[in-house]
Amino acid sequence: MDEQALLGLNPNADLDFRQRALAYFEQLKISPDAWQVCAEALAQRIYSDDHIKFFCFQVLEHQIKYKYSQLTEVQHQLIRETLIAWLQAQMVNSQSEKTFIRNKAAQVFALLFVTEYLTKWPKFFFDILSVVGLNPRGVDLYLRILMAVDAELVDRDVVHTSEEARRNTLLKDAMREQCIPSLVESWYQILQTYQYTNSELTCQCLEVVGAYVSWIELSLIANERFINMLLGHMSVEVLREEACDCLFEIVNKGMDPIDKTKLVETLCQVLQSAGLFSVDQEEDVDFLARFSKLVNGMGQALIASWTKLVKIGDMKNAQDTLQAIEAKVALMLQLLVHEDDDISSNIIGFCYDYLHILKQLPMLSEQQKANVEAIMLAVMKKLTYDEEYNFENEGEDEAMFVEYRKQLKLLLDRLAQVSPELLLVSVRRVFNTTLQNWQTKPFMEVEVAIRLLYMLAEALPVSHGAHFSGDTKAGALQDMMRTLVTSGISTYQHTSVTLEFFETVVRYEKFFSIEPQHIPNVLMAFLDHRGLRHSNPKVRSRAAYLFSRFVKSLNKQMNPFIEDVLNRIQDLLELSPPENGYQAFLSSDDQLFIYETAGVLIVNSDYSAERKQALMRNLLTPLMEKFKVLLEKLMMAQDEDRQMALADCLNHAVGFASRTSKAFSNKQTVKQCGCSEVYLDCLQTFLPALSCPLQKEVLRSGVRTFLHRMIICLEEEVLPFIPSASEHMLKDCEAKDLQEFIPLINQITAKFKNQVSPFLQQMFMPLLRAIFEVLHRPAEENDQSASLEKQMLRRSYFAFLQTVTGSGMSEVIANQGAENVEHVLFTIIQGAVDYPDPISQKTCFIILSKLVELWGGKDGPVGFADFVYKHIVPACFLAPLKQTFDLADAQTVLALSECAVTLKTIHLKRGLECIQYLQQEYLPSLQVAPEIIQEFCQALQQPDAKVFKNYLKVFFQRAKP
Repeated sequence: MDEQALLGLNPNADLDFRQRALAYFEQLKISPDAWQVCAEALAQRIYSDDHIKFFCFQVLEHQIKYKYSQLTEVQHQLIRETLIAWLQAQMVNSQSEKTFIRNKAAQVFALLFVTEYLTKWPKFFFDILSVVGLNPRGVDLYLRILMAVDAELVDRDVVHTSEEARRNTLLKDAMREQCIPSLVESWYQILQTYQYTNSELTCQCLEVVGAYVSWIELSLIANERFINMLLGHMSVEVLREEACDCLFEIVNKGMDPIDKTKLVETLCQVLQSAGLFSVDQEEDVDFLARFSKLVNGMGQALIASWTKLVKIGDMKNAQDTLQAIEAKVALMLQLLVHEDDDISSNIIGFCYDYLHILKQLPMLSEQQKANVEAIMLAVMKKLTYDEEYNFENEGEDEAMFVEYRKQLKLLLDRLAQVSPELLLVSVRRVFNTTLQNWQTKPFMEVEVAIRLLYMLAEALPVSHGAHFSGDTKAGALQDMMRTLVTSGISTYQHTSVTLEFFETVVRYEKFFSIEPQHIPNVLMAFLDHRGLRHSNPKVRSRAAYLFSRFVKSLNKQMNPFIEDVLNRIQDLLELSPPENGYQAFLSSDDQLFIYETAGVLIVNSDYSAERKQALMRNLLTPLMEKFKVLLEKLMMAQDEDRQMALADCLNHAVGFASRTSKAFSNKQTVKQCGCSEVYLDCLQTFLPALSCPLQKEVLRSGVRTFLHRMIICLEEEVLPFIPSASEHMLKDCEAKDLQEFIPLINQITAKFKNQVSPFLQQMFMPLLRAIFEVLHRPAEENDQSASLEKQMLRRSYFAFLQTVTGSGMSEVIANQGAENVEHVLFTIIQGAVDYPDPISQKTCFIILSKLVELWGGKDGPVGFADFVYKHIVPACFLAPLKQTFDLADAQTVLALSECAVTLKTIHLKRGLECIQYLQQEYLPSLQVAPEIIQEFCQALQQPDAKVFKNYLKVFFQRAKP
């Protein structure tokens, strides 16, 4: 071995040595027999350095994984002997190997096992057992090998190929037949030998039992001697966590429902008599979390048995199982309400499923009603934040609590299904008690009281949010909402309470239709230091979004307050200057909501068109003025960072103007409000940004979005601006620019059709040239982002052609001159056949069908019929015959479906001529058998298109090797 290179294996070695070691590893991997040096080094224990030993195992691992089939039988034997020799050496070594070496060795053993067990080494486990016996070091390695084998065979996290999955099934079947009973016996011996003297080995062995129990015969483990031993371990502090997990795996295993109930009941009796059900006396939370998972498993196992028994009509056993379930509820509640959230979280599944049973019962007993109430109280208690929750800097613990709250919400929803009345009464009691004297209550209690009211909205489903009409529920909710908005709670000095208040008033916006007298109070809360001007940016940001929702939902009821609100939000509409370090009150994203709100207030008001126009001009003029000034500054800016800041600011101005237009649904409303002129002014102000040579991507993106909005709001009034805008946007394009520009052209084409035909004819080839120029740019072979960008651009290009042909404007293509038309047609054929992208292929076949429909008849363009037979028909066969055309993929099947439509359309337009061409020329040229040709042509002539689509799939499935 190259001793110098081996020095580089030490993680503290110099970079040169480390690189040399890496190169040496690659060299050994390629060399046909260098691995034998590593095998000898392991068997003879030549090296004492841990990193070199690990290295030798890595070289062996590579041989077994990738080169095994190239080795001779003698070399196979050498690998087996090397591993067994290394194992024997471990029995007599004065010191155990480091854990990372033992784990790597176990992986290598497991790899050899999956390679050789079925053919060359059926005695794999017996050979290992005969070496290790009950020697503690040997047992440790044997158990590690078993875990590594399990990881190779059944690890759910590893994605196996279908070939590996088939091999693994054969291996498990062979193991069940040949060695599993002996392995189970060895585990029993190990547990018996070491349960009181070596907790580490015992825990390892329990882990092995838990892993294997899911796929071996359960009776080998679920029997008296094993279960009694495991239950014994439940009373030993160092073993009980692993024993818990092991019992959980046993309980989790599928079996007959009556047997499962018996097994769970036996376990429970012993666990209870061992005092394990006294949760409040247990201080070890790690153990309780495992125990909670076990109880959850037992509860869910019993519920699964009950469901099966009810299904087969065995009501007597179902009743017994239900009693067994009920008997666990008290324990479940103790765990659910435990102050440690992990312990509580682990039992939620059982709790949820238990409520599902109650939901199915015709009537609840008094005890069951009491259980429901107890679960409800537990959920309310556990929803509460604890003192340690950090609202300013939320980390991992906080994220886990948020997730846990989501689980509790599911329980609350399920409770509402079982007993909505009880839920409403309980929430109302908590809510009223808390809000009566909220000033003296800690924030957690106040927050959860409002939170519960909020959660009722989803828990008590009603149609279209009509929580306040009809029954007693409506009255109770109305009372709580009235209390919420009149109690003054919005002034509570804690962000969580403030946020919950705003979330809830918006959630129940229908309340304000019934009691509109409360609207001014809530508006003020939004507008002052409680909402949009709160000291906390998180509250301000959320308030901006909720305020826009609140105003939109109240619509006409906002009329009396419009001018006042517009005045009060004036300062929040200011465009933040692009100066470094400037701290805006609201972020630009938050300001978007304020602009939208302002637009909605003006448009939905009862004012005259003149008044609306004046208000809208007041709103938009400052943006236009700022825009002109900033654009001039950008043209002169030298510094890159300064340019970026200015471009962002310009983009925000355009974005804000776009956002105000969301209040309009179409041109009609813009006209009615007299606002067309203001937006046309905006358009004229913003378009010059397209000719700015700096920060093109940012500026173009903003103006493009604005144009999209204006096409909806101003319709044909936008058209005069489109040609020059397009010309600027096609200059110096990148793939992304084009990709975002094409949807704009598609929108115009689909909306205005023939109105824009002259413009489209004029810009058709410039656009295509820009696209082809980007597509033909050379890129690095392994530059994935460049190839993905090109794929997306190709899709956009075909989508453009689809829009043009689909809008009945094929003359746009036809008028481009014969050479250009031919080029375009060939790109469509290429897209259908050559690029393995089913989305593009589908689009290409849609375009081809459309062109055949328009041009494929007797009066079509000269030469098109020839093109159909020479190129379109072959494309319909060549594309699906490609190896990359995967008929198991849903998108590809859609592409094939469009390919079928293309062939049907050709037959429709060309009739018998098409059938004769397929029968006499094309299909024989593909060596298709005469009877299949006959069958194909018959299917094609069927009037029902679906018949041919189904046939075509079968035709290509048969044709592919």
